[in-house]
Amino acid sequence: MEINLINALSVIALCALTSFMSHMGMAVFHDGIRPVIPEYLEKRMKRSEIASVAFGLSVGFIASVGIGNALATNLMNPWLLFLATDIIGIASPKKWLAPILGGLYGLLCFTGISAINAVLTGLPIDLIGGMGQVGTYVVTGFAIFPIIAIFMQFGTKKGLISALVVLVLRILGPKFSTISADAWTMMTGVIILIGLCIIKDLSNKNKDAEDDSNNIFSERVGRIKKNLPFLMAAGALIALICNLHIFAGSTVSMFDLSTAYASGNVDLVRTAATNELMRGLSFIPLIATTAITTGVYGVAGFTFVYVAGYLSPNPIIAVVLGAGIIFAEVMLLGFVGKFLGGFPSIRDASDNIRSSMNQVVEFALLIGSIGACASMGTATTIGAAGGFFIGGTIYLINEATGRKVMRMAIGPIAAIACGIILNLLYLVQLIGLAG
Repeated sequence: MEINLINALSVIALCALTSFMSHMGMAVFHDGIRPVIPEYLEKRMKRSEIASVAFGLSVGFIASVGIGNALATNLMNPWLLFLATDIIGIASPKKWLAPILGGLYGLLCFTGISAINAVLTGLPIDLIGGMGQVGTYVVTGFAIFPIIAIFMQFGTKKGLISALVVLVLRILGPKFSTISADAWTMMTGVIILIGLCIIKDLSNKNKDAEDDSNNIFSERVGRIKKNLPFLMAAGALIALICNLHIFAGSTVSMFDLSTAYASGNVDLVRTAATNELMRGLSFIPLIATTAITTGVYGVAGFTFVYVAGYLSPNPIIAVVLGAGIIFAEVMLLGFVGKFLGGFPSIRDASDNIRSSMNQVVEFALLIGSIGACASMGTATTIGAAGGFFIGGTIYLINEATGRKVMRMAIGPIAAIACGIILNLLYLVQLIGLAG
């Protein structure tokens, strides 16, 4: 992540803006906070109460997933930036103070992560190099989530048939196109999942007619449209920092992007963008439903602004596309709401999608993290088994003590801790360098 004035100002401006939007109840990043915002706006909760909710929901993600992934990839991410600006904006007593505090936080993140990364790179046992293995299986693992969601919602029989179809297309698809096997896996799975939902609702004649709730939805969507200039500005800035190679939108893209930016591999950027696109498509039911019912939008919308940032040929086009994508999303939000309302199974699938995504990413990060621990152990006289022992012990202690750290975060944290422990053991001369 290059340190320069343009990059710094971009991050500062984005964090200032997202803090302000959070304070005003326009948009937040955390899905769990979004439904609570109307409680404050409609005077049923105090700001201090909603701030406590925001802090409790987000602080663990910031400290683990946000900082851990930033150190592992040398790229900033939404958990590091936007979860914190959710809290900062909501907790700020004055609207003019929110952007100031948010901007200062952005500056701290931008300068601090790179400084920490520079220190870690100089360690005798290469922590950063080893951490590169953490995301080895994330993209492939993430591509499995639609299959798991189908099992959850439609049972074993349809799940097994879907898995077989996905496997066949994963093998055959790349032979007849330039799309990667992982992209074929995810795309096929999502199509099958949505198709099964639509077929179920049509066969059961559950397609709902318009009802009085549409009046409420129209009011909520109208509120989002009023905030459109701020939302478009956020979309533009997010696409910009993605294009500047200092930010990645999710775990399905950040590890590939980190490798691609270090090696100049353009094809890997396209792969990351494709996976990010499929992730965005799968999140539409969740984000659209919560936005329509609360009147509070997501900071990054449906997250397609990430893809625009990755693929844009220059920052100017990224800014234009980022703003334009958010505009189109908000304008189409009412139609999306009507469509989702007409197919209840798609609406219901959002919970299964989210659960399955968490499961596959947790699993992939754990496997990759243990691999990173073994790799770092190989560089020393303790060996791969010794690295595995340290990482595995940290993971199992977390499980035995009630999972103090969430499973999605414990893998990268264990890998970071393993690297630090190995360097400390080397420093006190209990172990040496291999070879």
